[in-house]
Amino acid sequence: MAAKTAEQGLVDQWRDILAVHARTLCELDRELHPHGLGASDFEVLDVLAEGSSDDGGCTFRVQEISSHVHLSQSALSRLIGRLEKDGLVERGMCSEDRRGVRVSLTDKGRELHTEVRPLQRAVLKRMLAGTTD
Repeated sequence: MAAKTAEQGLVDQWRDILAVHARTLCELDRELHPHGLGASDFEVLDVLAEGSSDDGGCTFRVQEISSHVHLSQSALSRLIGRLEKDGLVERGMCSEDRRGVRVSLTDKGRELHTEVRPLQRAVLKRMLAGTTD
C-alpha cells in the first residue's frame, strides 16, 4: 500500500508541474500577444539576447538554440523562419559546418526583446512565486 501511495504522490507532483507549466505558458502568451510574440518566440529571442555581446556579434547554431528551448527541430525551424520574416532574427550559413545554420538577433529583435523582457519576467515572478519552495 505504501508503494502505491508513493507512486500516486509522484503522479500528483507530475500533474502539478504540468498544470503550473500550462498556466504559465497561457499567461505568457496572453501578455506577449499584443507585441506579436508567443512564449516560444520570446524564448528564442531571450536565448539569443543572453548570448549576445553589446555589439550584437554573437550568433547561435540552430542546434544550440534547440538545447535551450523545448521544441522539435522542425517546429524550431518554422519559428525561426517566422522571426526572420518579421525582421527579428537573421539566418546565415555556419562557417565551421556548411550544413549548419547560424541565427542572430537583428536590431529590431534586440529592441523588441528589451521592450518585452520585463513583461515576461513579471509573469514568471507572478506565476512561479512559491512553486519552487
